[in-house]
Amino acid sequence: MSQHHTAIVAPGDWLGLLGGGQLGRMFCHAAQSLGYRVAVLDPADECPAGMVADLHIQAAYDDATGLMQLAERCRVVTTEFENVPADSLRLLQQHCRVSPAGDAVAIVQDRIAEKSFIASQGIAVAPHAAVRAEADLVNAPDTLFPGILKVARLGYDGKGQARIATREQALEAFREFGGVACVLEALMPLDHEISVVLARGFDGADVVFPIARNEHRDGILAVSTVAQTAHDPDGLQAQATVAAQKIAAGLGYHGVLCVEFFVLADGRLIVNEIAPRPHNSGHYSMDACVTSQFEQQARVMAGLPLGSTQLLAPVVMLNILGDVWFDEGSDSAREPNWSAALAVPTAKLHLYGKRDARRARKMGHINITGTTLAEAQTGAARVAAVLGIAAAEPHA
Repeated sequence: MSQHHTAIVAPGDWLGLLGGGQLGRMFCHAAQSLGYRVAVLDPADECPAGMVADLHIQAAYDDATGLMQLAERCRVVTTEFENVPADSLRLLQQHCRVSPAGDAVAIVQDRIAEKSFIASQGIAVAPHAAVRAEADLVNAPDTLFPGILKVARLGYDGKGQARIATREQALEAFREFGGVACVLEALMPLDHEISVVLARGFDGADVVFPIARNEHRDGILAVSTVAQTAHDPDGLQAQATVAAQKIAAGLGYHGVLCVEFFVLADGRLIVNEIAPRPHNSGHYSMDACVTSQFEQQARVMAGLPLGSTQLLAPVVMLNILGDVWFDEGSDSAREPNWSAALAVPTAKLHLYGKRDARRARKMGHINITGTTLAEAQTGAARVAAVLGIAAAEPHA
């Protein structure tokens, strides 16, 4: 490996970021706490990361001039979301260290390529078919119905997805998506969902965070619950950890990565998707682990040793959407009762600096820890009641 990839970047130097959203904002805070300066490239006049970065380069993600300005300023560059052009990362790689590489990101930007890659690693995915034309749906196996049709690119938080019961409904959804490439997945008998967040350095070493159990509502992550336990009777946690590590190694991945899994009713584990960045389900690490996922991201970029992922306390993470600002049936926003929410003494609030609350928009999250999982869940239920959001479903 070249010196370009192994040299330690000392605090005081510049780290670069493509993307100005909330993940970038939290990365800025973590990198700055280590003493780094951060430059953010984002086209928006105002963005969550740009508000706190040391430099905001306002440019499109494929703007050659802006990218060169970023590369000239920064020793290392990362991305805060998966839909940044892979070619922009490849261009940056010619001038500075990039984490993760453009080729790795390109695979996970396309659901068709992503599923083919995961399967090539000997890891299970849902039965599926690539759909590039209506004929692919006409000829799809009957076993894929009922299913979910997902656009292959640029889908997130349930957007670009349609549940379909019949072939005719799939054809209708494909037309509504504009005939873009899609993946048709069979609906699987789901018990619950989990995710593995890991960090992998340029030297190939990795650390894995405690596994989160996740609940989604309307396609958006609502709750993540984490409790460190050695009790893994079915070996699912070990299986998920090994699969995530194998995926990261197979991609030649350097950085923070999340792998989302479905746990089926019969106990089988299949990969849902990969996120080449810190993930919503890893936000609990900001208050419940020795090292947060965002600090790990900065450590990987700088070539520093990876930090401990030890869980310090059981934790429940509640996602805060813009809906919290609105009473039912009202279009007038009002400030949520943060004082009452923070009356739970172990609740830690993280807001993303977004000025306009909109329904279904991610505005922040709140982590509630406890000396036991039951205590964290009780505290989370109190916070959820105050904010008017659904609490976690009870489970051990």
